[in-house]
Amino acid sequence: MRTTTEQHLAPPRRLTAKGEATRSRIVEAAAGLVLLHGITRTGIEDVQREAGVSASQLYHYFGDKQTLMRAVLARQTAEVLAAQRPELDALDDFDALSRWRDRLVALQRARHCAGGCPIGSIATEVAEDDPDARADVVDSFEQWEAPIRSGLAAMRDTGLLRDDTDTDRLALALLAAVQGGLLLTQTRRTTVPLETALDAVIELIRSYRP
Repeated sequence: MRTTTEQHLAPPRRLTAKGEATRSRIVEAAAGLVLLHGITRTGIEDVQREAGVSASQLYHYFGDKQTLMRAVLARQTAEVLAAQRPELDALDDFDALSRWRDRLVALQRARHCAGGCPIGSIATEVAEDDPDARADVVDSFEQWEAPIRSGLAAMRDTGLLRDDTDTDRLALALLAAVQGGLLLTQTRRTTVPLETALDAVIELIRSYRP
């Protein structure tokens, strides 16, 4: 089943290989600019220059900036989740949680703690003013939270966690720890906040062992 974001952003017609490449180049250029400057300070003309396309080409694939930014969000979501795999899809024991935690920390170290969360950064700019974009952000976070929920539920089902463990709440706590940790890691330029937040929630999860 396609996600809400994919349903909104699916091209209305089949594109040629050249068309797909051009569309992808525009989204990639826009994503890079948004990561550096944010949505508000990223203009359509900036995207044109970065992608090397004309205004008519850009509007051929994206009718307005809002549609383009939603495509950027879909791309960022796919990249954020891909960077955490395969660990994200196999959070079914405590060692797996630790490996996922280490991957998240390593990703930030490789980026020198810059940029924060691409999904979270977009969320702060669209959450109040654009209901459709906000719905897409909710969907993006759901795509992230779903495998965490599944992993913790598997841990409960196999007896690693007590039968009365509310794995949905713990999954939400883990994702919240990631988001808060990424924000403080970005501002302080150290992975300590992310490590601390994740370790605290993982320790909480350990407290639910039988």
